[in-house]
Amino acid sequence: MLLLFLLLFIALPLYTVLSGQAPLGRDFRTADRSSAGIAPPVETTSEAVVQIYYARALNWRGIFGVHTWIATKPENAKEYTVHQVIGWRLFRGLPAVFSAPGIPDGRWFGNEPTLLTHLRGDAAAQAIPKILEAVASYPYPDEYKVWPGPNSNTFMAYIGRKVPELHMDLPATAIGKDYPINGSLWARTPSGTGYQLSMLGLLGVSVAREEGFELNLLGLNFGIDFFNPALKLPFIGRVGVGEH
Repeated sequence: MLLLFLLLFIALPLYTVLSGQAPLGRDFRTADRSSAGIAPPVETTSEAVVQIYYARALNWRGIFGVHTWIATKPENAKEYTVHQVIGWRLFRGLPAVFSAPGIPDGRWFGNEPTLLTHLRGDAAAQAIPKILEAVASYPYPDEYKVWPGPNSNTFMAYIGRKVPELHMDLPATAIGKDYPINGSLWARTPSGTGYQLSMLGLLGVSVAREEGFELNLLGLNFGIDFFNPALKLPFIGRVGVGEH
């Protein structure tokens, strides 16, 4: 038990920092928020586009988890709209849910984004109205808790359940994705391909085609992806095929 504790709460977080996955000491006022060059340019892309990204959270929070967001561009639109939950907005008396024109693949305070889901053309055009409806109906627009939720990952998981076409397999480091909506113990997984049991986002289990098997202990995720063989671990994320 002692070795397991040392591995989980010392070795894995230390590796996350030393490997550069979660840089510390960045100033949010000067951190890079520029495009990572992943999203299709609006100047040359007329078709509809939907993209989901995640990146390590700022400073110490990045040791534990990631921030997630979704970007939409309807057909012939000249800009992307970025939808996300940002906790600090509540300190300004603003809703945590924020939808506005923006850079879809912007670095999150210097941390590189990873593309999780990408839809183009008819598939994106059909998904966008459902995404906008899900954004508008999110039940925690004025609430935010880093742990166990609701937070940005709770928001994204909610959208995934409402729009199963996204096949949203959120990473193990997306703390808050298992936070139950309205206290429900039983729900579909964010991908819509299975089910999960969750007690306040602190203890639970899920089984799904996309996510595989996942165990949630105090908000930390452990899992196995059977179809794209990989381990899912807290702090470091996915280890195996298609690492993300």
